[in-house]
Amino acid sequence: MYIAVAGNIGSGKSTLTQLLARHYGWKPRYESVDNNPYLEDYYRDIHRWSFNLEIYFLKERFRDLLAIHQAAHTIIQDRSIYEGVYVFMANNKAMGNLSDRDFETYMELFHQMTSIVRPPDLMIYLRASVPHLVGNIQMRGRDYEQTMNLEYLENLNQRYDDFIYHKYPGRVMTVEKDDLDFLNRPHDLAHIIDRIDQTLFGLFPEYPETPKTI
Repeated sequence: MYIAVAGNIGSGKSTLTQLLARHYGWKPRYESVDNNPYLEDYYRDIHRWSFNLEIYFLKERFRDLLAIHQAAHTIIQDRSIYEGVYVFMANNKAMGNLSDRDFETYMELFHQMTSIVRPPDLMIYLRASVPHLVGNIQMRGRDYEQTMNLEYLENLNQRYDDFIYHKYPGRVMTVEKDDLDFLNRPHDLAHIIDRIDQTLFGLFPEYPETPKTI
């Protein structure tokens, strides 16, 4: 199986990926952040470095998809190639940070890549308010993220909702993150695990399934 954890910057994707990998014995794959050669430049000058950053992420996520496609075991991934395109790339295009030429080149690459690999069996969407995201971003203390403005995070949140609820055709489990602390409260993590079990394995039917969320 292939599981993806989706969500805005600071929503807790990496933490949940790690915890679920440990619980189920899944193999985690994390987004390339700490070793990304473009991130600091991007946050200093988004207009200049948007295309470089997005191409780098596309390359890294495609490499992950190839590994996932060939794997014989279940993999859980911190952020998918799809939200990288339909949330972050689309947001940069809307902000005027990418030319039509660069955007068309990127999208052609994306469609070629995804034509030969499979989508996630389940996407877990961590949905969080901007104040919650800001608190997490400040707490983890990455210098290049501290100048991120609230409008940027709000735009990403809106695009995430649009992507998850109107564009993504696969199976999604939405987790409202603001009132959860799955790192420090075992009950919160157990609740998410119960819902995953229900979705993937048909257990715990007391949680009814509704379109695009549980």
